[in-house]
Amino acid sequence: MTPQDMASRIVRYGELKPCKTAFIDAHTPGSDQKENFTIIGGGVSESPDQHVHIQIPHGFNIGAAGQPPNCRNSLHSHRTAEVFFVLKGRWRFFWGRRGDAGAVVLEEGDIFNIPTGIFRGFENIGTDYGMVMAILGGDDAGGGVIWAPQVIEDAKEHGLMLGENGRLYDTKLGQHLPDGVAPMPVLSEADLAAFPEPEAADVVPGCVARYWDLTALADKAPAKVIGAHGRLRDRPGFEVDFITRASASAAMHSHDRPSVLMPVRGHWRVTWEGGSVTLAPGDTMSVPENLDHAAVPAMTGEASLYHVVGTDDPAGATWAG
Repeated sequence: MTPQDMASRIVRYGELKPCKTAFIDAHTPGSDQKENFTIIGGGVSESPDQHVHIQIPHGFNIGAAGQPPNCRNSLHSHRTAEVFFVLKGRWRFFWGRRGDAGAVVLEEGDIFNIPTGIFRGFENIGTDYGMVMAILGGDDAGGGVIWAPQVIEDAKEHGLMLGENGRLYDTKLGQHLPDGVAPMPVLSEADLAAFPEPEAADVVPGCVARYWDLTALADKAPAKVIGAHGRLRDRPGFEVDFITRASASAAMHSHDRPSVLMPVRGHWRVTWEGGSVTLAPGDTMSVPENLDHAAVPAMTGEASLYHVVGTDDPAGATWAG
């Protein structure tokens, strides 16, 4: 495969195309400055304005959220896995029907496998524009977002309506629900009772892995972060490994399905027969199935990356095995 062929499978951080109207809270003060990026797969965007960088099915989706300080992503839930790692900044993740059941602060490189079926949100509590990278389970990412009722109600006051077809309509632009399309139903109190309200003690120990702990664990071999035997035990339809300079190998290898490389620190040189490329933090590379390749640090200094590959496990509820 030539470097030109591979170019379409690499998304550079500096070339990401944001969507500022991706979700129902795009006009709500406090959330109206966030940017959504869909890197691999269709993601869960509710807007036709969302640009998809790589449409090749992987069994999971890769996305990102960029937000200035004090900007919040509103409470929502997913039917499949939602995994975040912090690329840049300092972030507070919170969960529960009102966002007050529990919370945790993540620093750069930390990763959070948020349990399915709970309402969650996040905000940039740093001093500069921040970025979190996301992995969503399944090619259809669970079929869309489930919003807390107050998010939909607040959005109406600022001109946005969500149809039952999962599409946004902006009344400020003269848009209205099409004939035959009803508004997205708001969850009833009976519906809401099915969403758990776990405390931080029930979530953080098994769902959060810290960057420096993973660095220590990856001193001789890549650290299994998410998997049946991972630091965070789950089977969401993909596995996540953490690789550092100490555990990187120049040995060529391949996977029977597409895999994804996502550098956190340092520059990484990826080589294959016919070419090579250097990745920087924030870049995302989709490696084709059955392609022999290797990834090693391209220069001195700290170097780390997350590696994602699909499995035969179905995307769905958090694994309780």
